[in-house]
Amino acid sequence: DFNIMKDLLRNNPEPCAYSVITGNKDNRRLNGTVYFYNTPFGGTLVEAEIGGLPVNPGSPVAFYGMHIHENGDCTLPFDKAGEHYNPSSAQHPEHAGDLPPLLGNYGYAYTVFYTDRFNIDEIIGRSIIIHSHPDDFTSQPSGNSGAKAGCGVIKQTGTCSPC
Repeated sequence: DFNIMKDLLRNNPEPCAYSVITGNKDNRRLNGTVYFYNTPFGGTLVEAEIGGLPVNPGSPVAFYGMHIHENGDCTLPFDKAGEHYNPSSAQHPEHAGDLPPLLGNYGYAYTVFYTDRFNIDEIIGRSIIIHSHPDDFTSQPSGNSGAKAGCGVIKQTGTCSPC
C-alpha cells in the first residue's frame, strides 16, 4: 500500500541514521544527505537528496550509481571505502549495498525507497558512495558505474524511535 510509506515518514519523522555526502576534487559542488528509517515490517526506508551532481552538457537528465560500501572511510579519493557492502557474497546486483540508481535533473536528485536487504544496525559506520555514471546491473563486481564522485559515512542519529 502506497500510503504505508507516507504514514511511516509522517508518524516516525526522525531517521535512525544519516550520511552527509560530499564530493571529490572533481565534484566539489556535490553534496547532500541520505536518511535511513526503521519500518514496522523489517527492512529500511531510505531517503536521499543530492545536489551538485555532474551534468552532461548534452542532457541535463542522468542516472548515477548509489551504493553502500564496506568501510566508513571517505578520505579522498574515496578509494578506502572498499567494495560494495556484500555480507552474503552475492553476485552484483544482489549485494546488500546495491541501491536503486539516482535520477538526476540538472544535477539534483531526490528519491525515497524501501529495501529489505539490510537493517540500519548493519550499516552504521559504513559509507554511501555516489558514482559518476549509472550502474549497468551486469558488470562484475560492481556495475561499471564510474568514478566515486561523492561519499559520506553512515552515522546513527541517537533520536531513532522503534516502529
